[in-house]
Amino acid sequence: MIFLDTNLKNKSTKINETLQMVKINDEILPLPAEIEISESGLCNRKCSFCPRSAPDFVEKKEFIKESLLEKFYKELQDYYYKGTIRFSGFVEPLLDKNIYNIISLTRKYLNRSNIEMVTNGDALNKKRLKMLFDHGLNKILISVYDCKEDADKFESMCVSLKLKVNQYHVRHRYLSEDNDFGITLSNRAGQMANAIFPIKPLNVSLKKACFIPSYTFFLDYQGDVLMCPHDWGKKQILGNLNVSTFQEIWFGKNASNLRLKLINSDRNFTPCNVCDVNGTLMGKKHSDEWKKKPSK
Repeated sequence: MIFLDTNLKNKSTKINETLQMVKINDEILPLPAEIEISESGLCNRKCSFCPRSAPDFVEKKEFIKESLLEKFYKELQDYYYKGTIRFSGFVEPLLDKNIYNIISLTRKYLNRSNIEMVTNGDALNKKRLKMLFDHGLNKILISVYDCKEDADKFESMCVSLKLKVNQYHVRHRYLSEDNDFGITLSNRAGQMANAIFPIKPLNVSLKKACFIPSYTFFLDYQGDVLMCPHDWGKKQILGNLNVSTFQEIWFGKNASNLRLKLINSDRNFTPCNVCDVNGTLMGKKHSDEWKKKPSK
C-alpha cells in the first residue's frame, strides 16, 4: 500500500479555496495556488529516498537574488496575489542566512499571501523559529528524518512559542522502508535511478492525468521556472524570470500546451514520460479552468 501524506487533504482544500482568476488578453485564467521557491542549491542531508543521495548529484552553493524576488513579487502584487508562497523545493531553506530578510520581503509585497517553509529542522531552534514568524512566516512544516524523539522535541518547541495548530506541522519521515519512510514516494520524474533507495524511471508512460502544472509555479535559485516540483533533472524549463515576466511564463504558449496535454492524460514528453507521480490528488478545480482554454 502506498503511503499518502496525511496533510494532503488539508493542502488540497487550501488549493481549492485559493482559486484566483484574472483577466489576461480577454481570457479569464487561474493564477497558481502555490508558488514554490527553491531558493538555493544547498541541503545538508542526502536522504536515501532523495535524488541528492545519488553519487552524481551536483550541489551548488548559490542563493537566489533579492532583486529577482522583488521583481517577481511586484508583478504578483499587481494581481493582488493571495495564494501560498512556500520556501521548499530541492533545498534546506535554513542554510540561507538571508532567509529572514527574504520572508520579510515576501510579506512586504504579498501581504494577502500565506507564507510557508518546509525544513528538516536540523538548523532550527526556538530563537530561529520565533524569528521566522516575527519576519512574516505563516506556517512551518518540519520534516523529521531521524526519530520520534526529535518529532516530540519540535512539537514541544512550537507549543512553547504558543503557535496555533494551523501554524506548524511536524511530519514523521523516519518510518521504515516498509512504510515508505513516511513519504509519498515517487521516482522524481526519473531522477531516482541512482539514489541509495532507487526507484526506476518508467519504461512506458502512464496514461493518467496530472494537474500539478495547473496550480503550481516552481522557481529555483537561478531564476528558472520548472514545469513541476518533481522535475529534479530540470528537463522541462518553462522560462527564466531574469529575462521574462511571470505573465509571459505562466500564461505562455509552452506552459499552456503542456498543461493541457497533462490534463488530457498525455505524458508522452520529457520528463513526464518516465514519471510515476499521481498528479490528480490536488488541483482539479484549477485544471478544470485550464481545460476551457484551447491549445495554440
